[in-house]
Amino acid sequence: MTNVLLDTCAILWLASGDRRLTERAKAAIVAAPVAFVPAVSGFEIALKHRQGKLELPATPERWLETIVAHHGLTVLDLTLADAIRAPQLPDVHRDPCDRFIIAAALRLDIPIITADPRFQDYGVTVIG
Repeated sequence: MTNVLLDTCAILWLASGDRRLTERAKAAIVAAPVAFVPAVSGFEIALKHRQGKLELPATPERWLETIVAHHGLTVLDLTLADAIRAPQLPDVHRDPCDRFIIAAALRLDIPIITADPRFQDYGVTVIG
């Protein structure tokens, strides 16, 4: 199997046991040598929490640290190359955080665990 990159929704669904994370996606996470959590997902989660759109049992930092450790995930830092590539991608997807995730997946040539079919329009493999 190959490494995988979880998008923010996939992280939230994995953490909560949400059924929207498919059996195929869960199997890919378990089988992957490395399952990455993009650092930019920390921004998205903290922002949603601050806006009152996401309840967490701890601070976003503590919650993410716990989820990463519990599921054996690896945080993938945002690189300068990703930051430069993200705005150069076609305007299929307007969400800047998703664009950073897509840029990282393209750089590493790995699939993204996501329910968003638009990610495929960038030439990345999607496991949904």
